[in-house]
Amino acid sequence: MRAVVFLLGLALCAGASAQERRNAFDDPFLQVTSALPGCPVPRPPGFTEEEVRREAHVRAQHGNSCYRSGRCRLPNSYLYDREIIPRVRQHIRLDGRFDDTSVWILGERRLVTLMGCVRTREQSEQMEKAVLLVDDVMGVINFLQVGTTARPKYPVR
Repeated sequence: MRAVVFLLGLALCAGASAQERRNAFDDPFLQVTSALPGCPVPRPPGFTEEEVRREAHVRAQHGNSCYRSGRCRLPNSYLYDREIIPRVRQHIRLDGRFDDTSVWILGERRLVTLMGCVRTREQSEQMEKAVLLVDDVMGVINFLQVGTTARPKYPVR
């Protein structure tokens, strides 16, 4: 009986560790502003081991196609993200129009994902347009919500 319980516990532990998520690709993820308490906090980027294996092939194809087509100076579009995301954070913070928001940003393949809470729809649109002005940003995915009570469009922590 003890052996059965031990093996069952071992299997449960193995299953739990297989589902652990980690930021295997070091996708940059930062909180930019924090003025709206109660804003749903996004789940940081992370992948299970199985997802890492699937995603690695896709990332290699997408990352290199930008360089091969002449749209990127670096050999992989993911190489830009570590530089882009700190500049996007600085741009949003220095703008002044977004001081009353709670926003997180994620970089992936020169695309910037905006997550969090703003006061108005106009403010969301203004932030999206402002981020598009940052050098090397190819596009913006806007998951911002007005207020803090709506169900977020992004996975939460």
